[in-house]
Amino acid sequence: MHASTAAKPVHINGETVLVRGIPHFRCPNCDETLTLAQDLQVLWDRGASLYRDRHGLLDADDIRAIRTRHRLTQAQLAKLLGLGTNTLSRWEAGRNVQTTAMDVLLRLVRDVPGNLAYLRRHRA
Repeated sequence: MHASTAAKPVHINGETVLVRGIPHFRCPNCDETLTLAQDLQVLWDRGASLYRDRHGLLDADDIRAIRTRHRLTQAQLAKLLGLGTNTLSRWEAGRNVQTTAMDVLLRLVRDVPGNLAYLRRHRA
């Protein structure tokens, strides 16, 4: 195994994002890689950030701000959006990335008055 910082793939929402600069080891014979545990979170965080930037998605802080602005718990907002509470929790923690469709729905809740009331009438 040889030390490397070549691009590593991260798979997010069915898409592969290449992340550069993460230290890992690569086998010169079979090209298999080994990434140390402390670098795996950095790899994911950078990949998720690149994916969000590429698709113009809200980040974890933006999603949390939408929820807190409307004084909702994670469980309440998740129910209105038709999600599980754990999904919303992972978005707010940056551990998962929302789809483009869910991003649009979150923006509608944030930006268009009356959409939250509409969801309350139709999802409750």
